[in-house]
Amino acid sequence: MTQPQHPHDSGADGRQIQLETHGLDVIGDADRKGTPRTLFWPWFGANVSVLGLSYGAFALGFGISFWQALAAGVLGIVASFLLCGLIAVAGKRGSAPTMVLSRAAYGVRGNRLPSVVSWILTVGWETVLASLATLATATVFSRLGWGGGTETKAVALLVVAALTVVGGVMGFDLIMRLQTVITVITGVLTLVYVGLVADHVHWPTVSAIPAGSPQQFIGALVFMMTGFGLGWVNAAADYSRYLPHSSSSRGVIGWTTLGASAAPLLLLVFGLLLAGSSDELSHAIAADPIGALTIILPTWFLVPFALVAVLGLVGGAVLDIYSSGLALLSAGLHVPRYLAALVDGVLMIAGSLYIVFFGGAFLGEFMGFLTTLGVPIAAWCGVMLADLALRRRDYDEGDLFRPDGRYGDARVLPIVLTVGATLIGWGLVTNTAAGWLDWQGYLLGPLGLGGRSGQWASANLGVLVALALAFLGTLPLGRNRVRQQEALPPSPAPAPGMYGA
Repeated sequence: MTQPQHPHDSGADGRQIQLETHGLDVIGDADRKGTPRTLFWPWFGANVSVLGLSYGAFALGFGISFWQALAAGVLGIVASFLLCGLIAVAGKRGSAPTMVLSRAAYGVRGNRLPSVVSWILTVGWETVLASLATLATATVFSRLGWGGGTETKAVALLVVAALTVVGGVMGFDLIMRLQTVITVITGVLTLVYVGLVADHVHWPTVSAIPAGSPQQFIGALVFMMTGFGLGWVNAAADYSRYLPHSSSSRGVIGWTTLGASAAPLLLLVFGLLLAGSSDELSHAIAADPIGALTIILPTWFLVPFALVAVLGLVGGAVLDIYSSGLALLSAGLHVPRYLAALVDGVLMIAGSLYIVFFGGAFLGEFMGFLTTLGVPIAAWCGVMLADLALRRRDYDEGDLFRPDGRYGDARVLPIVLTVGATLIGWGLVTNTAAGWLDWQGYLLGPLGLGGRSGQWASANLGVLVALALAFLGTLPLGRNRVRQQEALPPSPAPAPGMYGA
């Protein structure tokens, strides 16, 4: 995903790419252009990655049938990206980054807690994507007989990290131009990949996969939500903030949801057919989600496949590092945006080194990462959605940066709701493939759900419960607070030095 594009962003005016110096700035009226329709292609381009094919194996890994996995995937993808669309409305109403806009609910400095969680999630995602790109390159080189060992992985990680960090540090102009190239190349080559491996689909084998339990279906649904929209929701307004205040809210929601969902839905269907046709392929994807897809490819297409895989993953990582830098600034770090992105790049490289060289089986760690951070992000999302639903006026841009303004310094209720919903949520999720998460699931026994080894253990209800509790708690209890905020007259515009608040 990326920001809406208008003529001055596309490079059509011939201007050179420059280092972006904006950080948490509110976008001025003169720079707010475009229509909600322009959100479709950036969101589409950021989510057309061959990783979407691997989610077919991930879903079937819950022990469910093709039709159950398809239903879980469609519901999970569309519902989670619908949450992104709803949050994106805040961008055009406030013209500031997502984790600045949520200060209206949490208070200017109280919002640092969810900002830190958002930062960890985006750094984690960029690390995952960089690691997958590295592993995929090593697999392709190994099949071609060009190496594939430690040296290949080291060089591949160096190239992937350089592309990602340079894009994130340079910022908006370079990201927009990279995204245009990545969208075209990955879109075309992904279609070629589908055509080349279509004969490996064996429908009788796929249709014979037995159905799983309702709990297994829910587990797959939650995994799809955390793997797709809930991984972007904390940055959704970063990209709609360039739209005019008068833009249609329904248009923002619709074009964001459609653009983000279209490619993953198509890729998921084909991924389910491929994984369901071959147990060998399905198991291989668990260890190397992108590289395993080369098993069924002709040799001549391996290099183009490596290109499409790396570009698609780097495209997502670049956008994550951009948003993670903004989240770090919102958490209270007072440095220029490009330095925050550079800090995140260093952490991404360190995390990628661990995953690529010491991490072992990928899928277990990946699922653990998604469910663990998916719980507090779902709680934040519930608070943010309820707060946004209560508002009838645009955000007061100046007070988003004033601890003594209408939004306050630290709001106790939203913080308590978020922490409480997170603690309850962690008590209702498990991940046996990641040993460092053995402490989770502590409420499954006391609530009569069979404990950590019962049927409900793999359902990961905690993500949905955290979202619902935070939303339903904020909606009635936050009404008076929002009405009092909106009754105050507009405050002065923020001074340039206030953006680091």
